[in-house]
Amino acid sequence: MEHAVVIENLRKTFGDKVAVEGLDLRVQSGSLTGLIGPNGAGKSTTIRMLMSILFPDSGTLSVLGKRSALESKDRIGYLPEERGVYRKMKVTHFLKYMGKLKGLRDPELGQRVAHWLDRVQLSDAAGKRCEELSKGMQQKVQFIAAVLHEPELLILDEPFSGLDPVNLRLLQQLMVEQHEQGRTVILCTHVMFQAEQMCESIVMINNGQKVLDATIEEIRANHEPSVVLFDPIDGEDPQSARGIDGITGVEQTREGWAAHIDLHAIAAPDAVREIAQAIRVRSVAAKRVTLEDVFVEQVAGGSADREAEVRDSLRASVDESESMEGATA
Repeated sequence: MEHAVVIENLRKTFGDKVAVEGLDLRVQSGSLTGLIGPNGAGKSTTIRMLMSILFPDSGTLSVLGKRSALESKDRIGYLPEERGVYRKMKVTHFLKYMGKLKGLRDPELGQRVAHWLDRVQLSDAAGKRCEELSKGMQQKVQFIAAVLHEPELLILDEPFSGLDPVNLRLLQQLMVEQHEQGRTVILCTHVMFQAEQMCESIVMINNGQKVLDATIEEIRANHEPSVVLFDPIDGEDPQSARGIDGITGVEQTREGWAAHIDLHAIAAPDAVREIAQAIRVRSVAAKRVTLEDVFVEQVAGGSADREAEVRDSLRASVDESESMEGATA
C-alpha cells in the first residue's frame, strides 16, 4: 500500500466556525510525518476525523486502504490529546484490558505488557492504581496502550505535553523505533522544533487549511537562511556589520550576534563571507532555517508586522500549553 492515509477536500465546521477547509493530504506508508501548526489550527480535528471520532461535513478519506478507521481499528494505535486512563484499575490490568480490545491474548499479552513497562521504566508501578501515578507516568502508560498491539499506523496527538526532558527524550526514541520497524507514524504537535528533530515529512496547517506539505529536505532546500550568526573577537564592534549592503539589522540573541539579511539584495553565503571580511570573528555561519521560520514566512506573506504577530501567536500557543500542563500536573 503506497499511502497509509489519503484525505481529499476535507471540510469540518462547528456551527459558524470552520475548523478544517479543503484539506488534501497523503501520508506515505512507513513514513514519520509531522502534522504541525499552532493551537486551534485544525490538527486535532483532522486526527479525530481520521479516527472516525468526528465525521466530516464533506470530502473523503481512507485509512489503511479502508473508508473508515473503524474498519482498520485493530491495525491503528492512537494516543489522543485528551489523556485518560481507568483511574481505579491497576496499571497491568488496564494495559491487559486495552490489549484484549485489540485482539491480544495471554500469555503473549502479559509478556508484552511486562516488556513495555520495563522499556518506559514503570515496572515498579505495575501493581499501582492508575490514579496513583503522576501525569507523566499516566502518559507513558497510554503510550504503551497505543503500541502494545504493534499497529501498522500510529497516530500521536501532542504526545510530549507534560513530560520532563528525560521522559520526553525517551518517548522520542521509542517513536523513532516504531518508525524504524516499518510502521507509519503521524505526530501531531504545535511545538515545531520537536517535529523538526524527528520527522521526515511535514504538513503545516493554519486556520484549518494546509499551508505546506513537503519533506524536511525539500523545505530546507527551498528556504534560504535569512540570518547569519557570528561571534566577534573581543574589541570588534558587531554593529559594524550594519554597513554591509544587504544587512538590514544586527542584534544580540541567545545564540550570539545575529545579522538579518535582505535576500533580495544578498545571498546567505555572500553575507557570511562579507561579515568575515569586515569583522574579525571566532565563527560565522548562516543559521539553518527552522520550521517556525518557514511557517511564519508562509502565513505572513512577507509582511514584517504580520511576521511579528505570527511569531507572538506561536509562542503564546506554547506558553498556554505549558501553563495548562502545570495546572493539571
